[in-house]
Amino acid sequence: MGDDDWQSNRKSEDPESIRQAYEELAELAGSLAHEIKNPLSVIHMNVDLLSEELQDLEAPVRQRTLAKADIVRQQCERMENLLRDFLRFARLRKIDLTPGSLNEQIERVLTAYEAQADASHITLERYLDPDLPAILLHSDTLQAALMNLVKNALEAMQEGGQLYVRTTSTRSGVALELIDTGPGMEDSTVIHMFEPFYSTKNGGSGLGLPIARKIIEAHGGGITVQSEIGRGTKFVLAFPVPRRLAASSQ
Repeated sequence: MGDDDWQSNRKSEDPESIRQAYEELAELAGSLAHEIKNPLSVIHMNVDLLSEELQDLEAPVRQRTLAKADIVRQQCERMENLLRDFLRFARLRKIDLTPGSLNEQIERVLTAYEAQADASHITLERYLDPDLPAILLHSDTLQAALMNLVKNALEAMQEGGQLYVRTTSTRSGVALELIDTGPGMEDSTVIHMFEPFYSTKNGGSGLGLPIARKIIEAHGGGITVQSEIGRGTKFVLAFPVPRRLAASSQ
């Protein structure tokens, strides 16, 4: 079959069939990741046990052997983290949404990171609209997305700085802005940052931001980013406000 024939067949496929095929592939990938996770956990556990037994060896041999065992342990932990993030990414489908406060969600996340911010000489500047209308949300998953974004912002400001957090009403709903005064990012990084497995961090899974975007989109929202070297990075999260919720908040 030539390329033209293949393209023609692709165009004639039912969109629902394509969607089902992708869902089946995601389910298969999730099952494979789970099957890998089980033996990996066994390897990790036995490396820990082996390290304990190696303590009885003579000093020079013990140090060299323990160092090699530690490398295996580190790689096991990296793979376990990667598989955990991948399973979260693959399994995230439709979520049940209920009315809630975006201000309350981001406030909980900021409170959780206050100690880390203080230790890193970062001030958290809050500008939360007290009249912000409610949105439909799923608290656990939305907080997970917000925690990822706040954590990334704090880690970017290694020399200290400010994280500005602002919520506002918009014509179509509500918006949350996260603006850090970190070093900023190159355009090439911004372009690829939401792609699965793309990461500029050592040992990063590259799934944190794709998962965050998937969660926000599952809320009917969207996320955009602007960054400038030497000035910082700005994330904007936009969420719709259903008419009935907007009317009840007036």
